[in-house]
Amino acid sequence: MYFKKIFVAIALIGLVVAAFFAYTIYQTMFISNTAFNNDEAYVYIPTNATYRDVRAQLQPLLKDIDKFDALAERKKYTSNIKAGKYAIKKGMNNNDIVNSIRSNNIPVKLSFNNQESLERLAGRISTQIEADSLELFTVMSSPEFLKANDFSSKTALGMYIPNSYEFFWNTSAEQFRERMLKEYHRFWNENRMAKAKTIGLTPEKVMTMASIVQKETAKVDERKRVAGVYMNRLNIGMPLQADPTVIYAIKLTSGNFDQVIKRVLYKDLVIDSPYNTYKYAGLPPGLIAMPDITSIDAVLNFEKHDYLYFVADVTNFGYHKFAKTLSQHNVNRQEYVRWINQQGVNR
Repeated sequence: MYFKKIFVAIALIGLVVAAFFAYTIYQTMFISNTAFNNDEAYVYIPTNATYRDVRAQLQPLLKDIDKFDALAERKKYTSNIKAGKYAIKKGMNNNDIVNSIRSNNIPVKLSFNNQESLERLAGRISTQIEADSLELFTVMSSPEFLKANDFSSKTALGMYIPNSYEFFWNTSAEQFRERMLKEYHRFWNENRMAKAKTIGLTPEKVMTMASIVQKETAKVDERKRVAGVYMNRLNIGMPLQADPTVIYAIKLTSGNFDQVIKRVLYKDLVIDSPYNTYKYAGLPPGLIAMPDITSIDAVLNFEKHDYLYFVADVTNFGYHKFAKTLSQHNVNRQEYVRWINQQGVNR
């Protein structure tokens, strides 16, 4: 009887211990441990991060970091860190959190447009993926890479087609560059290549022409007509005389791409730069900006007409007045000059 009581007591103690252990495990694994009010929070884990790095990001997001530590150790997450962007949803328990940051790397939407140089593009991309701007610019401007893929430092910007793309946040600079090369070749499909051949331009020259069209008009529905003017000039050997190329030449010569130039002056037209299309006939040696797809396709499908001139339309802002003759153009131009003088725009 005495031994039976001892046995019962030991059994009860065992049950209490087991219950306590089970409760502790339950609390550690299955009780909500988030401390934020939003629907979800994001953790960005860099390449080669340690558990300490991850813990530093998690600590302000969790109610009890120590319980998370215990489970992370038990599930061997502390020695199996994976880089990427991960979501933690409000109300998640430690088990769900470990599972999420171990296997649910979330793609990010990466987008870019309107960049004037590789340096600026690299800066834009670096805000969206792990690779920093210096790494990106270094691989994007690599002479070996450019030569191997028939680009030059002047045409390299044309490899990056403005759009929205999905990338993992921990994408490296090299991986970004290789993906963009694939997207470039995907963009230049048989249809676009055939159109470029028909109008007598290589893809690189189409991109250069499109960059001028891009800078000339923000109105998508006007781009084919503007492209038609420049194709007409190009085809008869007339200088393109595009103000945006002069503005680019000024910025390039001064090294100041932040300056705002609203008016091209007569003295600017003699600047000695291959980008000055008043001084040098034909297309400039490379892009003056990153063209949108609409500008590229506007060149490939330019409007057939007899216009050789155009100037800003002061009665319909954003658009232009087009002319077939120099005399008509001069009438339109004088209207614009009077208006811009009235606005006090001298530069």
